[in-house]
Amino acid sequence: MEIKEGLSSEDFQEIKTKKELLDIIKDKNKSFKKVKETIIYNEELRLLQIELVKLQRWILNNNKRVAIIFEGRDAAGKGGNIRRFMEHLNPRSSRLVALNKPTEIEKGQWYFQRYIKEVPNPGEIVFFDRSWYNRAVVEPVMDFCSDKQYKEFLLQVPEFEHIMYEDGVIIIKFWLSITKAEQLKRFEGRKENPLKRWKFSPVDKQGQILWDRYTHYKEEMFSKTHTSYSPWIMVKTNDKKVARLEAIRHVLSQFDYDGKESAKTVLNPDPNVVMRYYRSNNQID
Repeated sequence: MEIKEGLSSEDFQEIKTKKELLDIIKDKNKSFKKVKETIIYNEELRLLQIELVKLQRWILNNNKRVAIIFEGRDAAGKGGNIRRFMEHLNPRSSRLVALNKPTEIEKGQWYFQRYIKEVPNPGEIVFFDRSWYNRAVVEPVMDFCSDKQYKEFLLQVPEFEHIMYEDGVIIIKFWLSITKAEQLKRFEGRKENPLKRWKFSPVDKQGQILWDRYTHYKEEMFSKTHTSYSPWIMVKTNDKKVARLEAIRHVLSQFDYDGKESAKTVLNPDPNVVMRYYRSNNQID
C-alpha cells in the first residue's frame, strides 16, 4: 500500500510562493484539495479585484454612474458578494446602500422616493444590498404591503428604471440563486456561529416555510421587470466562492475600461453560473 507523506516544517520554510506550495503538495502525493482550491480562489479574487480598481478609476474619470443591485433569497450570499466587490475600492467613489425598513414618514411617501437619493452620483459605484425590489418579493410574501401597492410597484418599476437608464445611470441587477437545501444548511450555520447569529431573523425562518410563495413572487418579478435596458442577471450561488468570482467577471465584462487588455485572468463569466433571465431557464431556486 502506498504511504502518502505529509508536509514537514522544513517544507514550509522552503516554500516562498503559492505555486511552490501547490507543486510540493503534488510531489508529496498528498490530497490537499481544499488547500489548492483556496489558493486558486484567493489568487483569482486578487486578480479580479485589481481589475475592479481599474474599472473604478475609469468610472470616476468618465463621470459614469453605476448601480449594482444584489437580490435573492435569504442566505444567498448578497453581503459576501458585495464585500468582495468593495474590499479594495476607494470609499470616496463607492458606496453601500442597505436601507432599514421605512419610517412612518417614508411609508407615506411615493415608494421610490427614499431610493432616489441613493442613485449614484457622477463617477460613483453604488452597491445595493437589497433594493426597491423588496416590494416585488419580500413584502408581498410577508404581507408587508397591500395587493394594490404591489401591483402599482410592478407597473411603475420599469418606468422608474427607464428614466434612470435614459439619464445615463447604468443598472446591473443580480439575482443570487440558492437551493432550498443549501439555504437550510446556511441558516443552521448562522445559528451555530456566534459571529453570524445576528444575521438570523424571524423573516429568515419563514424563508423555508414560505419557499413556494417566494418562488411565485420571484417569477412574477422576472416576468414584469426583466427588460432590454435593465435585464436580470442570475447567478448560481450554492458554491459561494465560484459565485463571487463569476459575479465580478460579469460586471467587468460590461465595460470597456482603460487597461482591460492587460488583465491577467479571464474576464468573461462562466455561462453555466451567470446568465440572463429567460423564461426557459432551468432555475435552482
